[in-house]
Amino acid sequence: MTAETLLLLTILVPLGAVIGIVALGHSPNLREAVSLTASLVLIYLTVSLYKITGAGAAVSWEGLHILPGLVLFFSIEPLGMLFSLIGSFLWLITTIYSIGYMRGHQEKNQTRFYICFAIAISSVMGISYAGNLFTLFIFYEILTLSTYPLVTHAGTEKAKLGGRVYLGILLTTSILFLLLAIIGTWYIAGTVDFHPGGIFDQSHTLAAAVLLPLYVFGIGKAAIMPFHRWLPAAMVAPTPVSALLHAVAVVKAGVFSVLKICTYIFGFDMLNRLPTTNFLLYLAGASVIIASLVAMKQDNLKARLAYSTVSQLSYITVGALLANSAGALGGAMHIGMHAFGKITLFFCAGAIMVATHKTEISDMRGLGRRMPVTMTAFFIGSLSIIGLPPCGGTWSKWYLMIGTIEADKLILMVVLMVSSLLNIAYLLPIPIKGFLYPDPDDKKGLRQVKEAPLPSLVALSLTSVGCIVLFIYPQPLYELGTYFLEAAGVHGR
Repeated sequence: MTAETLLLLTILVPLGAVIGIVALGHSPNLREAVSLTASLVLIYLTVSLYKITGAGAAVSWEGLHILPGLVLFFSIEPLGMLFSLIGSFLWLITTIYSIGYMRGHQEKNQTRFYICFAIAISSVMGISYAGNLFTLFIFYEILTLSTYPLVTHAGTEKAKLGGRVYLGILLTTSILFLLLAIIGTWYIAGTVDFHPGGIFDQSHTLAAAVLLPLYVFGIGKAAIMPFHRWLPAAMVAPTPVSALLHAVAVVKAGVFSVLKICTYIFGFDMLNRLPTTNFLLYLAGASVIIASLVAMKQDNLKARLAYSTVSQLSYITVGALLANSAGALGGAMHIGMHAFGKITLFFCAGAIMVATHKTEISDMRGLGRRMPVTMTAFFIGSLSIIGLPPCGGTWSKWYLMIGTIEADKLILMVVLMVSSLLNIAYLLPIPIKGFLYPDPDDKKGLRQVKEAPLPSLVALSLTSVGCIVLFIYPQPLYELGTYFLEAAGVHGR
């Protein structure tokens, strides 16, 4: 089997799973077996491509020609390889979690859930390997449309409202800003292909200064303020969907796109010349702090985690806009580190809801005694988001801090430090209250351990262990990050 065939199969296998899920929708066990099998096959395919490209081979595939210069084109580069590995592995883990959650919570329309999930993962693979802006845009929109039914899964008026906000903001930003930026790029540079060092020259500086904000605001999935409201609105969705939105697919597709466009369309030399870069850089820094402050005020656990995600995504946008090697490396690594930390926290939130029907943080005192595995996992995930040892988030934040120093942006260094303190303030009190405070409903101390269903418990345990493994062994993410810089022609500032 050729490498090009493997590349195409990474996109087609999740779509093939859709056929099996539809055909076996009447049998939950067989339906879920299809999802699990497809996710395992996808992991095999992405790991195989990782080994092939790691040996120095270039892998690409060119398909449908629309107009001269507009072609459906896939090409593997290290940043896309990193994103596809994360997406494929976490599809498996989220599917395992979903089996326990969806059954334990007795959710309706489970077949539709698994169908849309598979389509979303296929679009993630397409985004990962997009070789030009045209291909990226096509799969970016497919991802938005395929996740809309997941956001409105409950079918309630609240879910429908959340879905309208979700779809409205993401489609509006992508059509009004992102599509306009792509058309402008094609007109000015004559190409929409990703190219090491960027595609603009010095004569395009003024146009590039206008296009950069269009890209950053047009990629609404990166949730930079003020285009972030879709993310908290989508919290009406079931917890596996929240995990998909916050860790596996949607938001990671956003910040991945920002980082890739900054590197391969603009290039760091051009970014450092643009007057709009500083404006967007400090806007991203403001988003880091403001979202953290809003998170502190949320009593609903999923809402607090949602605003935490808005803040953490802006870390990656900052890394991209710093336009230096350390910042880009930190941003690339943070895609993976945040994925494992945040998916763990959302898995824990869902486990708590299934086992105890509690959603408000003020009601979770003493919960660690009833759900010790879940609350321990929440503590580990919190450490990773904060950026404290022994969890992987330590390393990505380390390189982001170095990036601010290299760029002489000391204000942003302070922003990242203050943000980590705010992370401590809104995350650690939850496990502390869970373990150290008495359960007000258990006056006699007789409350027995009652965890979520076993598949959900296995999934959150695996991701929490992953947070620690990425601290001890961050080399795969680090190596892909450094290969990404080499492929992009970046050799320091």
